[in-house]
Amino acid sequence: MRVVYHAEGIVDAHLVKDALDHAGIPSFINGEYLIGGIGQLPARDYLTVSVPDVCVDDAAPVVREIAAMLQAPLDEGSAASSAQADDGVAPPLHLRPLPI
Repeated sequence: MRVVYHAEGIVDAHLVKDALDHAGIPSFINGEYLIGGIGQLPARDYLTVSVPDVCVDDAAPVVREIAAMLQAPLDEGSAASSAQADDGVAPPLHLRPLPI
């Protein structure tokens, strides 16, 4: 297994893992269960996503794409503007604004 992504948090790690799984690349989150011991652990590099050695080349573009999306600034109102697509198809649940 080789580390392909160093996550800032559990949500980032799961987004990368889900994207890899969707691409058919097996992946594993290292350090996921260490979050409860955060006061006793170093504050960095304990949460990573790994793939088998033979899948590293296939995983690289997927990880780059997700990392770029996670680092891109969120435009104000982008979630609200994407709530209704031009073709009338509702966006995925994670893109819909939360009801107030």
